Amino acid sequence: MVDNTTVFDVNILRQELIMMTINEVFLSLEKNGYNPANQLIGYLLTNDVSYITSKDDARKKISKFSREEILMAIINGYMGR
Repeated sequence: MVDNTTVFDVNILRQELIMMTINEVFLSLEKNGYNPANQLIGYLLTNDVSYITSKDDARKKISKFSREEILMAIINGYMGR
């Protein structure tokens, strides 16, 4: 009998979910006339969620993750991990 069990790394899946969320928030900010990079940096530096638009539930989406998780996902993505 062959075991074709697939093993998933929850940390990698969570990182991918965070990056997908960041992309969605980025697009929402851009669509609503904001500079997405400036707004995300403001949010990450201050933890003030008002930097993120509430349109398209962007604020709700990004609030599901801590700033530390978001920064770690960005850095890991940048480093190719």
